[in-house]
Amino acid sequence: MNKNTVLAWATVIMIIVGLGLIALGAFRYNDVAGWGFASVGVGFFAIAWVFNALKGRV
Repeated sequence: MNKNTVLAWATVIMIIVGLGLIALGAFRYNDVAGWGFASVGVGFFAIAWVFNALKGRV
């Protein structure tokens, strides 16, 4: 497993966790905590985007 494969797996895992957090915020928590879960999920998407952009450059 080289560096690009590790970054690809990290990107996939972070997208899955981000989707899970957004789903928790949308369907499980109906108060202010839901907004927090959803915003952290969007943050996971941003970090996954950076990991995807780093593929091939590191």
